[in-house]
Amino acid sequence: MKRRTFLLAGLGAGGALFLGWALMPPRQRLRGRHAPDTSPGEVALNGWLTIAADDTVTIVSPKAEMGQGIHTALAMLVAEELDCDWARVRITHAPVDRIYNNIAAIVDGLPFHADLDDNTLVRGVRWLTAKTMREVGVNMTGGSSSVRDVWEVAREAGATARAALLAAGAATAKVDVSACRTERGVVICGERRWRYGELAASALSQQPSRVTLKRPEAFTLIGTPTARLDSRDKVHGAPLFGLDVALPKQVYAAVLMPPTLGSHPVTFAREAARQRPGVRAVVQLEGSRYGDPPGVAVIADHWWQAKQALSALDVQWSASPYTALSTPGIMATLRMAAASGDGLPFRSYGEAVDTVTASARVIEATYEAPYLAHATMEPMNATVLVHDDRAEVWTGTQVPGFARAAAAMALGLDEERITLHQRLLGGGFGRRLEADYVAQAAAIAKALPGVPVQTIWSREDDLRHDFYRPAAVSRMRAGLDSAGRVTGIVSHSASQAPFKALSRRVGIVYTTRGPDKTTAEGTWDQPYEFPALRAAHAEVELPVPVGSWRAVGHSHQGFFFETFVDELAHAAQQDPLAFRLALLARHPRAAAVLRTAADRSGWSTPPAPAPDGRNVARGLALHWSFGTLVAQVAEVSLAANGQIRVHRVVSAVDCGVVVNLRGVAQQVESSVIYGLSAALYGEVAIDAGRVRPGNFDTYRPLRFDECPVIETHVVPSAEVPSGIGEPALPPVAPAVGNALFALTGTRLRTLPLRMPSGGGAA
Repeated sequence: MKRRTFLLAGLGAGGALFLGWALMPPRQRLRGRHAPDTSPGEVALNGWLTIAADDTVTIVSPKAEMGQGIHTALAMLVAEELDCDWARVRITHAPVDRIYNNIAAIVDGLPFHADLDDNTLVRGVRWLTAKTMREVGVNMTGGSSSVRDVWEVAREAGATARAALLAAGAATAKVDVSACRTERGVVICGERRWRYGELAASALSQQPSRVTLKRPEAFTLIGTPTARLDSRDKVHGAPLFGLDVALPKQVYAAVLMPPTLGSHPVTFAREAARQRPGVRAVVQLEGSRYGDPPGVAVIADHWWQAKQALSALDVQWSASPYTALSTPGIMATLRMAAASGDGLPFRSYGEAVDTVTASARVIEATYEAPYLAHATMEPMNATVLVHDDRAEVWTGTQVPGFARAAAAMALGLDEERITLHQRLLGGGFGRRLEADYVAQAAAIAKALPGVPVQTIWSREDDLRHDFYRPAAVSRMRAGLDSAGRVTGIVSHSASQAPFKALSRRVGIVYTTRGPDKTTAEGTWDQPYEFPALRAAHAEVELPVPVGSWRAVGHSHQGFFFETFVDELAHAAQQDPLAFRLALLARHPRAAAVLRTAADRSGWSTPPAPAPDGRNVARGLALHWSFGTLVAQVAEVSLAANGQIRVHRVVSAVDCGVVVNLRGVAQQVESSVIYGLSAALYGEVAIDAGRVRPGNFDTYRPLRFDECPVIETHVVPSAEVPSGIGEPALPPVAPAVGNALFALTGTRLRTLPLRMPSGGGAA
């Protein structure tokens, strides 16, 4: 018997069914179980758009808008193919439904290097993962995946609706559909014209089975610099965010959470707090698997009343089991794990360890990064109204399905009995991938059924009860031959596993096991062509709660890796730009991005002095994350007291086809500012089990007067769109650090970047 025949026979009925299912195309994403909500006179032509009698086109967005501009980008994709009047476009949030599952985030999160995309096995795994995520995935906004995820389906939704409207117009005119065309929200059949709103109802019976999408050269909206749909409302202070919810009879809750990791309330003065002005109830909280800690909440007529009443509780907390836990000990543990070299290799080829050891010259360095908080401008909040057998939740979340499930668990209700009203997010950065604050708010609101209760965290709550970016340590070794060429690189890092930890809390079962790609991304997945490479990571279990932070592993591994590449260029006595370009012969996109950043920054000419006459130096970094290539050049000076000043950051970006040019520039600027805040100041310290930063005086973001000039240059590309919300963050820290080395001769290998005492410009 032939081996193939034997294998097929051995599959059995179940295996054959699975194989047949795996080979079938993924199910459609245009129509779900739950149609979008519509008003009288409004028609849902599919799950992604509705058209009203007055021609208003409402785009249904499953993606959370947290300042990254996805609502505008998604609307542009639909409107491009729908050929509607952009002035009539509006946006609304999607219901919870499988058609909105984020397929791209999970597929792109598979631990495969992009160079392997043509590999048959890799393509098969990606295909099967995409099919599976369509059925059992999660509606998630994260991983810089939003545009990539909806790139085709949003355009299909617009094109399908346009085809249905054309067919409805042709049927009304009694002509062949080929005799009709559309123009800015109007169907034209010869001399007759109908507005989309007039044809929407009849278009429901004219659903086409297949449509042809526009080619890029035919785009009229995609690729243009387009104003954000939400700009006017934000400027006017419209009630868009979770904190803006103001329902009739609404009351407010403030929460007292443990001062140390692992503590819980033992006793508290319930009646003393209950006697304070405006107080409605005092609620003891047990915490839940979503990560919300045990504590005590006070509900009052106004939030400040609730906050002030917390002081009357006189809570006695249990002893923390982690009083010996402090930052120095944590970093020592991570250094030991990084030095061990026995972590899981994410990519290994060319016998890198032996190759490096046998090289003419060996370069070694160890890099470190601290815990970081998300520090969203809008602190955690949710409003919950509990009815007899159902509940409503108003909040901003990156995972609406999990937020709904968290509320259901806290209230003991079926998920279908929870109505989630999605709001805009005043910052996400991965923090609102969690559902702890929703579970907590629901548990609090349970004490006052029939009354909407808005739970609001203070800034101190927000910073001290976060799910932090993990602290990390990386030990790097590389070999150089006698001509200064890299022979191989060995990278071994250690940290907690952020996405695996998040997955356990919210219940993403398929990512709770196996390797956590986010721990080591930014090392093994870069475009450099080394003769040999071994990039491994050791997962370390620590009691500090961790989660996904903007750019996740890339945010610190990018600093480690690009600083080390710069060290290799210096050891080889080569220009940092030329050294990198020599390693990119088979990656022309990366080389083009690098050259663009260098050319636009004036890399080949000395930088001008700072306004006060101080010397300025440039540093270069390149990074590949979320499918996007970003190169940055930072211009940096140093004051006599060692204060670092970044004057200019020039970014070159290849993110595939650009949907909104203005949106790309805004996201690059956002990433640079957020990245500089972390690079220069960001640090969450643990002291005897306590999180030390409490507000922006001790967890310092970049100030207005410290913001550099930021230039963004988009490299034209015909590739499918890739991420832009995060990829410009990883190169910021190494570009600044490399500039400081060029300026002072001092190499900084620990974040945040701080010059040694007495450090000054060389």
